[in-house]
Amino acid sequence: MSMSDIDWGDAPTWIAAVFAGGAAWFAGMTLRSQRRQLREQQQFIGEQSQNLRLERAALEAAAEDRRTAQARRVIMRVRNGRSTVAGDDAPEGTDYWQVDVWNATDGPLRDVSVRFGDAYIATSAVEMGSDQVPGGGRRSIPIDMVAPNREVRFESPQLSETTVHNNRPVVSFADADGHRWVLDEYGALAPEQNQASQ
Repeated sequence: MSMSDIDWGDAPTWIAAVFAGGAAWFAGMTLRSQRRQLREQQQFIGEQSQNLRLERAALEAAAEDRRTAQARRVIMRVRNGRSTVAGDDAPEGTDYWQVDVWNATDGPLRDVSVRFGDAYIATSAVEMGSDQVPGGGRRSIPIDMVAPNREVRFESPQLSETTVHNNRPVVSFADADGHRWVLDEYGALAPEQNQASQ
């Protein structure tokens, strides 16, 4: 077959088809490469999102630790007493709670009070180690401020043994940042309910 026997009219179509096939192959390879890059980017974004979630959780935990640091260092000790001598307002044999609240922190506690169940509040408060000051260290309740490393003793009203047993003591206070807390005799610390709902 000679050059004159080739149908040149089909050659441009043939060349165009070859170029079109090459272009389609190139587009397919580009699309495959882009899909691979997209999968790698999605994987990278997923890893970064996981890292950000972990970092955020760590930051939130650190912030919560800072927020509760002072409140966790408040110490509450309780003792159940029994009146052995009849008085004007306390018949012999009645029971009462004695609650010592120690601010073992570097900052003041504010608005400190002790309640017993839902019905009773402390009837007296005395700052420990203040017997040389006027009033023997007696404080009004709630106590406006308990200084760092100071201790206050609260007492419940004189009640029957059953009533005392059924009305467990809880101390309520605000930390130096103004967050309100409640602490029970077992050391369980929680945000005060009326503040938590705000």
